[in-house]
Amino acid sequence: MRRSRKVKILATIGPASSSEEMLKKLFEAGADVFRINMSHTDHELMRTLVGRIRSVEKAVGRPIGILADLQGPKLRVGKFANGKEVLKPGQSFTLDDNPEPGTSSRVYLPHPEILSSVEAGDRLLIDDGKLELKAVESNGKAIVCTVVAGTTISDKKGVSLPDTDLPVGALTEKDRKDLDAVLAESVDWVALSFVQRPEDLAEARKIARGRALIMAKIEKPQAVARLAEIIDLSDALMVARGDLGVEMPLEAVPGIQKQITRAARRAGKPVVVATQMLESMITAPVPTRAEVSDVSIAVFEGADAIMLSAESAAGAYPVEAVAMMDRIATKVETDPTYAGIINAQRSEPEATGADAISLAAREIAETLKLSAIITYTASGTTGLRAARERPQVPIIALSPILNTARRLSLLWGTHCVVSPDAIDLDDMVDRACRIALDEGFGKPGDRVIITAGVPLRTPGSTNMLRIAYIGSDAQASR
Repeated sequence: MRRSRKVKILATIGPASSSEEMLKKLFEAGADVFRINMSHTDHELMRTLVGRIRSVEKAVGRPIGILADLQGPKLRVGKFANGKEVLKPGQSFTLDDNPEPGTSSRVYLPHPEILSSVEAGDRLLIDDGKLELKAVESNGKAIVCTVVAGTTISDKKGVSLPDTDLPVGALTEKDRKDLDAVLAESVDWVALSFVQRPEDLAEARKIARGRALIMAKIEKPQAVARLAEIIDLSDALMVARGDLGVEMPLEAVPGIQKQITRAARRAGKPVVVATQMLESMITAPVPTRAEVSDVSIAVFEGADAIMLSAESAAGAYPVEAVAMMDRIATKVETDPTYAGIINAQRSEPEATGADAISLAAREIAETLKLSAIITYTASGTTGLRAARERPQVPIIALSPILNTARRLSLLWGTHCVVSPDAIDLDDMVDRACRIALDEGFGKPGDRVIITAGVPLRTPGSTNMLRIAYIGSDAQASR
């Protein structure tokens, strides 16, 4: 099944979409990658979901990527004697290490790392920013605050710390167990929540040992400040706009989204734009006009993938939400202004032979109006380089490794096909032309451009370009 768009759609699985029948409907509607949110999924259910996705993959004959999204550190206040308390702006309120039920003047904070890190002047945002506190003094056991805005606080509400760099990693004990479990099921991508610094990626990479690629979720000011370093150590990025919009001014989020997507593209790393893209479709069969514009902006920016969260996981219209996102993306990519905007964001390639080959392939394909760029890739690196160029023609990524094809299903403009290794150079060219014909990317007489590494089966050796005609018998005419 060939998609008519280049941006990919990532759909979250949940109660509304966890059956094999529904997963197949979501794929047919346009979902390219499925996200399993480990905040709401135990190991038994995760294994069941992975099995169902792999069954759908087998039925449709296309590689499907799976992203396991780890919960990350969840910081919450304790409970109140009355369940909740009403506060007044300007009053004093304390968060402390006393496990007694909370009152209108204090509450238990079961996180010593916060008590020891917050300094006077730091903000503490409770319940997604509905209540804002400002620290007046802190002694390691209690943080005395002033209520700045908001009136209500209740049991177990979350705490966000936009001004505080916590001395804890992104992986909790639950995350480590979840990571071991998802790696055992051969998921393709693992997303790390609440990354603050590049070092937060090190532990996950050490545990994964290449068995899955690591995606850093950018949702904290500290991560934005060290974005370049985080990009270097990650395999992909997610613009997690929900928590980013809590911890940073809402008006700053659109600009940050552009910074992240463009920085990721310059680095040749996939980037996903996520959260509340079609939020109203949780309960309505159509989105708002503002949501349509939001999705279109991410597509115009050249994001590799756009993500549905509750819309596909728990909403009343999961298939319709995927289909709507598919229609929006397809329409944007046929807009007369699209190619100019994408091309304007293009950056200089790295000074390597492989990057130069990818640049040349794009320029030749566009100049000669070829039907496709066909790239042989074992590790996926050549596919990443081809996608970084954002060519106007389709990219067909051929790989003998199923896991590589699944991982590349997240990548902009890339149609992944699992194909055995070629015997020799002639077989490689013939195989590429035959697949282009079979997959609907060309017809007899059309030309394609092929990139590969010679000698064959040498990782990271992309050094060859070949233009070939698709013959009537699906063989190449060189």
